[in-house]
Amino acid sequence: MAEKDITEKVLESYNDVFSDIVNVLLFEGKEVLEPDGLEEQAPRSYYKADGRVHEMERDVVKCWRLGNIRIACVGIENQTGADLDMTLRVIGYDGAEYRAQLLPDSTAKARYPVITLVLYFGYEQHWNRPVRLLERLEVPEILMPFVSDYRINLFEIAYMREEQVELFKSDFRIVADYFVQKRNYGDYDPEPMEFTHVQETLQLLSVMTGDHRFEEACNDNREGGPHNMCEVLDRIENRGIQQGIEQGIQQGENDFAELMSSLFAQGRIEDAKRAAEDREYRHILAEQLFQTRKM
Repeated sequence: MAEKDITEKVLESYNDVFSDIVNVLLFEGKEVLEPDGLEEQAPRSYYKADGRVHEMERDVVKCWRLGNIRIACVGIENQTGADLDMTLRVIGYDGAEYRAQLLPDSTAKARYPVITLVLYFGYEQHWNRPVRLLERLEVPEILMPFVSDYRINLFEIAYMREEQVELFKSDFRIVADYFVQKRNYGDYDPEPMEFTHVQETLQLLSVMTGDHRFEEACNDNREGGPHNMCEVLDRIENRGIQQGIEQGIQQGENDFAELMSSLFAQGRIEDAKRAAEDREYRHILAEQLFQTRKM
């Protein structure tokens, strides 16, 4: 599995984050799903087509229990782009879970619902792909009464209201706040909320934005790591300044070497000696060399 596919799932796999996402998106922040009510569930399922066995793997999926009773199976799928066939994919995931309830060795006596949340992280434009099965299919009018529809539970994270973002209690609030601010203001001014899962939060941001500086800010050698996004941005800024300084030093060394090489090639030994000792004279000669090249 690609590293991207792994890292984007880690934060949401924590029960406190998973339950927080479900409670805010489905129940307006009410603590209906407790973290202790979640159990791990295998994300892989298999199906046979064109004579071969194929594997499907969900991003994150958990079993919701109330005591010994299984309430539901809940899955989360992450999208950075709008997928034309997302409805078909979700039907496949949900159908595989329903089919598993019919297996002879299934421990579930009662049948339970399967719910999938699709989290879309794009902020430059709305999701512009089908969210219902009938929007994707080409169904002859004569067959329309006999074709069942299917709707995905799509949530556009960047288009959430700011008061909705404030309902999150887990590190996912940091993630949602980032995308909402980027869409609304084109910039990001972090709040000093302390991380619980610092590395996993920054990994998710890194993957979903394509900006690896988030993960690099966590992986530097400072003791303790960043405690909030304010410190993360400070590290990113300081790292950029340091890289600029290093590039400037390297460029200066390259320019000096080029100047000395040019002077020696022209037999200007005395100028080369003076340039090595006199920085101001070196700049004068470098400017002369630059002007000569322009001619």
